[in-house]
Amino acid sequence: MAEDKIYYFYHQLVLQFQPLFMALGFASRTCPAEGAAEQDSTQPAVDLPRTRDGEIDYDALYEDESDSDLGSMENHGSVVTHLLSQVKIGMDLTKVVLPTFILERRSLLEMYADYFAHPDQFVKIVDQPTPRDRMVQVVRWYLSSYHAGRKSQVAKKPYNPILGEIFRCHWDLDPLPDTHSNSLDKLKVGDGPVPWCTPDQLSFVAEQVSHHPPISAFYAEHVNKRIQFEAWVWTKSKFLGLSIGVHNIGRGLVTLLETGEEYTLTFPNGYGRSILTVPWIELGGSVVIECVQTGHKANIEFLTKPFYGGKKHRVTCEIFAGVDKKAYYTAQGEWNSRMDGRWTDTGRTETLFEMSGMKARRKRVAPVSQQAPHESRRVWRHVTCALRAQDTELATSAKRHVEQAQRDAVKLRDAAGDKWQTQLFSPKGEDGWEYNTPLKQRLNQPKSTPQHKAESSENTS
Repeated sequence: MAEDKIYYFYHQLVLQFQPLFMALGFASRTCPAEGAAEQDSTQPAVDLPRTRDGEIDYDALYEDESDSDLGSMENHGSVVTHLLSQVKIGMDLTKVVLPTFILERRSLLEMYADYFAHPDQFVKIVDQPTPRDRMVQVVRWYLSSYHAGRKSQVAKKPYNPILGEIFRCHWDLDPLPDTHSNSLDKLKVGDGPVPWCTPDQLSFVAEQVSHHPPISAFYAEHVNKRIQFEAWVWTKSKFLGLSIGVHNIGRGLVTLLETGEEYTLTFPNGYGRSILTVPWIELGGSVVIECVQTGHKANIEFLTKPFYGGKKHRVTCEIFAGVDKKAYYTAQGEWNSRMDGRWTDTGRTETLFEMSGMKARRKRVAPVSQQAPHESRRVWRHVTCALRAQDTELATSAKRHVEQAQRDAVKLRDAAGDKWQTQLFSPKGEDGWEYNTPLKQRLNQPKSTPQHKAESSENTS
């Protein structure tokens, strides 16, 4: 019974991790099941979607947002007891072996795409008339993105991407005004991150560029809006006794090609609190969003709940212009429900965002059958199938198959003296990673024009 209780509380903690997986994402490895069968040697425990030819429909599996528990909780008590026996206070959790039954049916790279589940909020940044309005919109998009992911009842840990893994997708948006038809209609977006996209779609690509440490890099762009985003992130997770802490290391960069503005941003930390009593999750720490060209800066505080009293998931934000010590815009509320803003010079208040009124748009992904061997949904298709079939043993075997293939590839490279080469991103030294062919480069956007200079004069006023 003691083992069952430990597992119950641990399991409940895992179920509440969904809003943070974009921010957490620490590496995981499965516990190998002794005597596990080969990948396709057992029959699924539940009916799986099939194509007209009777083959497993992997695309339907990935789009299916339903979830279920793999087996009885009581059956896993000894596994969780073994898991807890591996951890010590301050220990890096990337060294802990995680059981297969807590895995979600998609890769961490795909989960990073949830930052753009509200693509309209992202592209609206360029529509704002002033530097102040643009900074507020950047904050609105950023803060609303943490609750924009999948809303399944059972939230689990995504697959830890393999080295060189790539995920591509795009979103359809409402038709945009034909403001750049003369210059962009002839542009072939085939040279972009998602070759089949049109200029009116938001495209996204992510690559696992490093395994030690586990660094993910991702990039998004909208051609007609002339906006792009690139980021890199990796995490350090530690066991803190009654909680789990995850420190995010990395940076994001929003670039507006029309104005020449660049907005750098950081990421909050994540915490799993009271993991052996009534577990709950929160974001915590300081985030800075800053535009060097305009001098505007947003200071965001994800407030951790006090030990006694207080609310969960609170966020405060202050936005400043230049050297001004008084914020021209403030906001407060909860990142997972609603935030309200206020323009301090006029006293005008507004709803920064309200999650109940924001509908996430479905991302579009190429069929698994058309994906390259290293693309996320194809890499993990057998694991995804086994998890959906509620076959823990088969899922473990399939995941071991993927991991062993990676180890074999490393041995071959080492034997040949070859060094791993990334495909889409390149290192920038202390500045992290950058996408090799961003929209700015492809359009050969000038760094400065008379219009941009005028904008800069306005920004400093």
